[in-house]
Amino acid sequence: MTVTHNKGTGNRTTRVLGILALVSMAAVIWLGLVVTPPDVNMGTLVRLIYVHPAVATMAYVAFGVTALASLLYLFPRTRSWRWDRLAGASAEVGVVFCALTLATGSIWGRPTWNVWWTWDARLTLTALLCALFIGYLALRRTGGAAEPRAIRCAVAGVLFSVVVPIDHYATQWWRTLHPGDTLDSLHPLIHGIQLWTMLLSFVAFGLVYAWLVLHRTRLEQLESRLENEGLALALAARRAEAAPRAPVPVHNGPPGAVPVAVGSAESAATDGGQP
Repeated sequence: MTVTHNKGTGNRTTRVLGILALVSMAAVIWLGLVVTPPDVNMGTLVRLIYVHPAVATMAYVAFGVTALASLLYLFPRTRSWRWDRLAGASAEVGVVFCALTLATGSIWGRPTWNVWWTWDARLTLTALLCALFIGYLALRRTGGAAEPRAIRCAVAGVLFSVVVPIDHYATQWWRTLHPGDTLDSLHPLIHGIQLWTMLLSFVAFGLVYAWLVLHRTRLEQLESRLENEGLALALAARRAEAAPRAPVPVHNGPPGAVPVAVGSAESAATDGGQP
């Protein structure tokens, strides 16, 4: 048996997504740092709105995809390993975006609230969400049979995702230090070039999310294939060790004598026997 060699996790789709993500991210950086003016009250700190809301939204999207893929895996009629791989890949990317959300939020909160961290409802729930999905990723690395483990992870992915809407509506349900939604559909708090730059940041980080998830899903598939091929090679090696060995002919007699097969049951000649 031969092991399949793969060139990588990229294809035409990921290359196109990567180029679009790179171009749009470069445009966001240029608009955010060069073109858009500083805010009257917040100064240059306002430029964080081109990063923080977008990464927070992508974290929500990633965990929502994990929940949806987990539900599809739990239903017997739609159960497939591709949903399990998608759930795991999206959760990994979501944890990255969630950590970026906490980091950029702390950077914004230091000059605004004079503290790096406070146990605000929105901040606490976001930290809880990040911790839960770190635990989900750890659960995926536990031992045992693959299918029961995938079912446990799917249940956990659905349950943990319940925190997403609670976190999103925390500023409406409780009195918090965190400001409300900047992009209220009826009364947005920003206008003009700032609004368009912020909208472009959502597109850019959405492309980055899709690019990362496609690569991570493909990597999960390759890891699974490598594990299966490695197991098949190990079983083949054990079968080869257990198979009976063929007799090896050895010629120790005078010229013209018939070689004796070492280990053969037919070689029953005794010492001193007659030809």
